[in-house]
Amino acid sequence: MNHPTKTYRIKGMHCASCAGIIEKTFKKTEGVHSAEVNYGTEKAKVAFDESKISAQELSKKIEPLGYSLALDQEMSHEHGDQSAKDMGMSADEHAAHLGLNQSKKEKLAEVADMRTKVISAIPLAIFAAIVMGWDILAQYGVVGEMSYTIKEFFHHLLPIFATYILFVVGKPYLLGFYRFLRYGKANMDTLIGIGTSAAFLYSFAVTAFEDVLRPFINVEYQYYDVTIVVITFIALGKYLEARSKIKTGDAIEKLLNLQAKTALVIRDGKEMEISVNDVKHGDLIIVKPGAKIPVDGVITEGSSFVDESMVTGEPMPAQKKTGDSVVSGTINTSGSFTFKATKVGSETLLAQIIKMVEDAQGSKAPIQALADKISSIFVPIVLVIAFLTLGAWLIIGSQYLGFSQALSFGLVSFVGILVIACPCALGLATPTAIIVGVGKGAKEGILIKDAATLEKLHKVNTVVVDKTGTITKGKPTLVDIQNLSDLKDDELVSILASLEKKSEHPIAHAIVNYAQEKNISTSDISNFEGIQGKGLKGIVKGTEYFVGNAKLVSDLKVSFDTAKLNEFTSQGKTPVILSIKEKVLGFVMVADEIKAESVEAVKNLHALGIKVVMLTGDDEKAAKYIASLVGIDDVVAHVLPEDKLKKIQELQSQGRVVAMAGDGVNDAPALAQADVGIAMGTGTDVAIESAGITLLGGDISKLVKAIKLSKITMRGIKQNLFWAFIYNIVGIPLAAGALYPVFGWLLNPVFAGFAMAMSSVSVVSNSLRIKAKKL
Repeated sequence: MNHPTKTYRIKGMHCASCAGIIEKTFKKTEGVHSAEVNYGTEKAKVAFDESKISAQELSKKIEPLGYSLALDQEMSHEHGDQSAKDMGMSADEHAAHLGLNQSKKEKLAEVADMRTKVISAIPLAIFAAIVMGWDILAQYGVVGEMSYTIKEFFHHLLPIFATYILFVVGKPYLLGFYRFLRYGKANMDTLIGIGTSAAFLYSFAVTAFEDVLRPFINVEYQYYDVTIVVITFIALGKYLEARSKIKTGDAIEKLLNLQAKTALVIRDGKEMEISVNDVKHGDLIIVKPGAKIPVDGVITEGSSFVDESMVTGEPMPAQKKTGDSVVSGTINTSGSFTFKATKVGSETLLAQIIKMVEDAQGSKAPIQALADKISSIFVPIVLVIAFLTLGAWLIIGSQYLGFSQALSFGLVSFVGILVIACPCALGLATPTAIIVGVGKGAKEGILIKDAATLEKLHKVNTVVVDKTGTITKGKPTLVDIQNLSDLKDDELVSILASLEKKSEHPIAHAIVNYAQEKNISTSDISNFEGIQGKGLKGIVKGTEYFVGNAKLVSDLKVSFDTAKLNEFTSQGKTPVILSIKEKVLGFVMVADEIKAESVEAVKNLHALGIKVVMLTGDDEKAAKYIASLVGIDDVVAHVLPEDKLKKIQELQSQGRVVAMAGDGVNDAPALAQADVGIAMGTGTDVAIESAGITLLGGDISKLVKAIKLSKITMRGIKQNLFWAFIYNIVGIPLAAGALYPVFGWLLNPVFAGFAMAMSSVSVVSNSLRIKAKKL
């Protein structure tokens, strides 16, 4: 039985190992079929049997561990189960429903609270660092020793500072320690809690029982400063990380802000302004100049130019007239018009885009699996290493250094290991980059279905494109005029257009459109007659003209040099010949014109090392000619829709990673077979579901952008993972004192704390860099 998957926001997540703990707890719970927890978005996707367990009970399972589900904002329902309430939601409700406004408010409050604590801690940390620095410099004779009075003053002041820092600023870490003792569950807070508490308790014991302990250990060494500075650094790091993490998700917020709040509808013959959620299918809505379009629909009267850049990324406003479709969130520029609502609430394109971006940001990329595995076992392993290190210092170190010195070094190493080990950098490495990458894509009109697609796309080395509509404009245009008479070119076109005006053929439309664009006037005609399969004839200004193909000319028995004609037809162009009874006056060529951006796009794909294969139903010669103009590597002609699938399988069997760009409707099977399916939506009507990536405004140059985006994002993730790993691999042995026997190096826990705080911040900052990259 298929159980619905629900998404909940999780409160209280502080690090990557939290995700592992929550996921394991859920998976062990009876009635839960699957659970996926993402630290980047702080959300859990859980599929469970509601007859066995409720969401409230699930929340109870994790509450003792310090987490809870935000149950007032369950997010997605089972796909397709869109209740009526779900349809008509205002942007605010929608945001609350997606846990956005709510979580954003909560998040901002949380960040403000962190900020207050950090600001209170920084002066104390600076003070402690000065005392510590003085001590170190005095040992090397750089500065004079502190006088006895000053030393005593600090001796009593630092414990007070340390107590405030540990119990107020460091409260989450103490709770982590407590939960570890009580439930045996450890996360990153636990590590810091144990480390800083150990330094504090040791120092406290030394301060309290100074005289009793003097014979056994060196009571001059106390580690209050370590507690103060380490917790401050980590709190600062967490604050910076939380602040940046809010920034990573701002793409969704921008999309939400596109939604209009109200709509001007005509009800009972009167105009009235109502809330967007009250708009029903079939309502007539008036859009004034400069207003946002509230829902999707079709124009019934009026015309205008609509700025769709926020949805399709196309900079030029699109012309809209009666019968054209408009989508919500786009802005009307000049005219005013009335349209009929066809899609409202969560059916609108904008709502689908928001949902898609949400889902994609919350999905996991395969590259993350390893980091997740490591994060989940990371904390227990680090605890074991820390205790083993302390033991080794006490047992082995005492023999060489004496007990007092060994205990001191052992403690420093113990605290250092616990503090420097940072599963967070590992846990943040992938999700933060994915969130930023997917968000950046959405801004450019590149919709990415999930993280796995984004990851796959960077490996693509072959792109398969459809000729019609992708490389070419997909509608016939007049591309060439060959004049063989004394008439001016314009007169020739005028006669042709006058005759073709009466015809319904697409080629006739191409000629008439050309005349309109060039403002060439047409004349009235008489005795119009269609000649089946050959063309047509009619009288213009007293002369009888014939318009049609080569067959028509040979029927007229007019001498005509066909060499030139054949040259054009071999390029996939269709000739339309104008003739009178005595001779041919000239001919025009109609062809599917190549999109201006195709040549550039193919060149850019080649620069990325990608081979381009074009599929077309045309004949071989014409296809090869177009391919040569655009610079395409390989052409497959006479293709039927089912052959597309076979061609892709054939390329894959040669070990190629294939992306297929199609229009998403009749190419669905081929898109599904390709490693990455890319739907080229023209304008705004697109089948978002059919492909891994949807390019709004069907422009092939966006395909290049999408691939670049994927490469940039993956590079970011790999850098993040590399640094996170290296940092732990180098940091932990260094903190443990592995280099002490050789170089006499021992890492002060303060530096460990600084390094740990910076590792997470650097990972999030590196992900935010993706935003600034030019595609």
